[in-house]
Amino acid sequence: MEYTQLGRTGLKVSRLVLGTMNFGPQTDEADSHSIMDAALDAGINYVDTANVYGWGENKGRTESIIGNWFAKGGERRDKVVLATKVYGNMAGDGAPAWPNHDKLSALNIRRAVDASLQRLRTDRIDVYQFHHIDRATPFEEIWQAIDVLVQQGKILYVGSSNFPGYKIAQANEVAARRGGTIGLVSEQCLYNLAERRAEMEVIPAAQEYGLGVIPWSPLHGGLLGGVIKKEAEGGRRASGRAADTLADPTARARIQAYEDLLDKHGLEPGEAALAWLLTRPGVTGPIIGPRTADQLESAIRAVDLDLNEELLAALDEIFPGPGPSPEAFAW
Repeated sequence: MEYTQLGRTGLKVSRLVLGTMNFGPQTDEADSHSIMDAALDAGINYVDTANVYGWGENKGRTESIIGNWFAKGGERRDKVVLATKVYGNMAGDGAPAWPNHDKLSALNIRRAVDASLQRLRTDRIDVYQFHHIDRATPFEEIWQAIDVLVQQGKILYVGSSNFPGYKIAQANEVAARRGGTIGLVSEQCLYNLAERRAEMEVIPAAQEYGLGVIPWSPLHGGLLGGVIKKEAEGGRRASGRAADTLADPTARARIQAYEDLLDKHGLEPGEAALAWLLTRPGVTGPIIGPRTADQLESAIRAVDLDLNEELLAALDEIFPGPGPSPEAFAW
């Protein structure tokens, strides 16, 4: 496994991030623990979750699964860089949230940290991430709450998720004016071959302020994982966003061209999509969300995959990026 610094910090993290969103809803606890053990054995030290994972009536279940894994010992907790998130309503599915039980008020941040620590069965969160922007709460209030938690030793670093570029800038400018916390050190954003809008402003802002970029949905909901070939071979059919995309003849032709190109080079589409992200400026490592041990093994192979310049250029032709801002939308 390869390692890199997380943004401008001294923290070393693996080039693949183990995402746990499937743990609980799709993968039971025993299999989840097996996947985490296998990831650790492969050198993956960055584990990402969120307080809302588990979803519906089971919100928080994923954090509990991870906490039970830590409780098995074997230095599991000490070997892991643990990241979780705050923002969502933690009330049961369909139940209204009481005021101040979601988003990024100082009150909810402090409450949510303690609840996550209890479920995760640990005394600290290494990277505490804002799952979404909160348009109603000023960053002065947010950073005040974070300063207290850092001083208490409950969190070490802070990251963002789904932030636009201007909010990354605003958050870190406020942090710099206040002193204390070093501000945001990472940004999780939707970024993959088929969805490259983050290249316009989010990734440049992250690079300017020293944030490590953690792409989520690196296979774009399975669309970049060889979905057409799998359908032809009688495998799992596309669903959700991938199925909607393939219903468009132009989009389907683009995915077919992508699969044909990688077949010509003898590469698996999913592994190539991950390897492409690892070549992108500013990217620390994509979040992989394996449901099975086989999916984990496939993702790990991507770290050692070398995409030559000819292949990278061909991928750009199939999935052209938007270009940098402002040139992407102005002269």
